[in-house]
Amino acid sequence: MKPTGWMGAALAGAVGLALGSTHGARAADDLETAPLETVPTEQDIEDLESAQATADSNPVEPDAVDALHRMGGYLRSLKMFSVRADTALDEVTEDGMKLQFGGTLTASVRRPDGLVLEVNTDRKHRRLYYDGKTLTVYAPRDGYYAIVDAPPTIAETAEAVSDKYGVDMPLVDLFSWGADSNSEEEVREAAIIGPARIGGVLCDHVAVRQDDVDWQVWIQRGDRPLPRKIVITTKSEPEQPQYVATLTWDTDAKFTSNTFHFSPPKEAHKIDLVAPSDGGVTEAP
Repeated sequence: MKPTGWMGAALAGAVGLALGSTHGARAADDLETAPLETVPTEQDIEDLESAQATADSNPVEPDAVDALHRMGGYLRSLKMFSVRADTALDEVTEDGMKLQFGGTLTASVRRPDGLVLEVNTDRKHRRLYYDGKTLTVYAPRDGYYAIVDAPPTIAETAEAVSDKYGVDMPLVDLFSWGADSNSEEEVREAAIIGPARIGGVLCDHVAVRQDDVDWQVWIQRGDRPLPRKIVITTKSEPEQPQYVATLTWDTDAKFTSNTFHFSPPKEAHKIDLVAPSDGGVTEAP
């Protein structure tokens, strides 16, 4: 489920329709909202048709790309912050039934080398602690934890543990959106659908299409262009399961080094974290 990293599940087919019809709708809106006494001239109509043809030939709208750039630049500028996501994840059974599971995700971040992630869903409860040297994966319900050596930055660690152990670090790719040039190269279509409010915050609703996924992001307007909601749809599966996250940010959060240090409870058992191909997780001797 990744457009770039974690953002790879998909949005609904309705977004595809919206992407296909957005430019025409805007052209019509321009005519409909013109003053009643203003009659479009033949030149006006030709200009609109020309703009429509140009938009159709370039499905990646510059305004949408600019909105994503502003969001990415602002997120990368944040050195210390926390975010809570209220999430809903679709899973598809073997016989094709689509089930949805709710949960929460909280992240405490200190760039470049401090991160605590807590994922608490209907299915599992996990905490990840990263202090610039090691990553700890802790399962409070089961009472097990594993510690592995880690690279010196959050981004490098997210990539390393995903490749080696199959451990996902949700939202981490979002924090660095735009730092990798592939982020933009993978976009096939992009459009600003219009204004919307998420939790009372005025946002721009942006829809993006990639090869295997569609995704939508609602970006806060103003000088703090934070993503307030994300919907990701996986198109590679017939059922097109979705991941939905509504985000609440604290950009004034403060942490100490102890925040990112894991101290195991007395009753917790240490285990080894191994690659999935080796059978998953095995208990340490």
